[in-house]
Amino acid sequence: MKNILVPVGSSMNAESHLQYAVDFAEAFGAKLFVVQVYNVYTKAGTMIKVDNIIEKESLRFLNDLVSKVNTKNVEVIVKTLKGDLIDILELACKAADVDLVLIEPRTNSMRDEVYLGKTSGKIVKQMDVPALIVPEGYKFTAPSNILMAIKSAIIKKGSALQPLKDFKTKFKATIDLLLVKTPFHNEGDFDVNDELGGIVSNITKTENATTFQGVLLHFESHKPDMLCVVRRNRGFFTKIWEKNTILKKDFHSNIPVLVLSGMK
Repeated sequence: MKNILVPVGSSMNAESHLQYAVDFAEAFGAKLFVVQVYNVYTKAGTMIKVDNIIEKESLRFLNDLVSKVNTKNVEVIVKTLKGDLIDILELACKAADVDLVLIEPRTNSMRDEVYLGKTSGKIVKQMDVPALIVPEGYKFTAPSNILMAIKSAIIKKGSALQPLKDFKTKFKATIDLLLVKTPFHNEGDFDVNDELGGIVSNITKTENATTFQGVLLHFESHKPDMLCVVRRNRGFFTKIWEKNTILKKDFHSNIPVLVLSGMK
């Protein structure tokens, strides 16, 4: 894991989140890209050009934010990007060969009932890059017990498990696999191949209406300090990801959540 991207919003948690990102990047010896995306909407006929003003203010904000954290020995690159959020972040990820996106649950939303705000929800749901959701105010500690919850162990995308392998190698973490049989279960979904079987220590099978309910049922018995789920068409957040904003009543986690790119 060499390149990590951190999109920054205007939340009160931005400084804490950036410090986590720096500490995380230091553990891997990775480069950190700190970015803020802006867009400009003007009325027809408007002659005032505000691009430069917004770009300068955004850059000033990012540099000020970086100055408030201990960057240690991490190379931090600050960028302001103009355009559509997802499109521009995906381009940035490709250009910088980003391995992981670190996001905070609420980059802008101040509503207490919200777990993932609209911006964070878009990034997690729509970007085809692994993401790590870091709880607000969470201080970096190396994860020692990761619970991976999936309804299908079928893996066709060769690089899908790479972030999990990196975590296991770097942090010497134990990975428990929770296979959840849902009404959408297909024959072969629980066939764990050698690649996945080689990184997990324990396998638990359960039958629940959703993968999320399976996690709730087995969370206490596994006591993980990181949760791993998979982004796929009918994955962990099938219902609650129908909208970009995710409420705490639908899902909430006090530990980091690693979201892998779809394995199929």
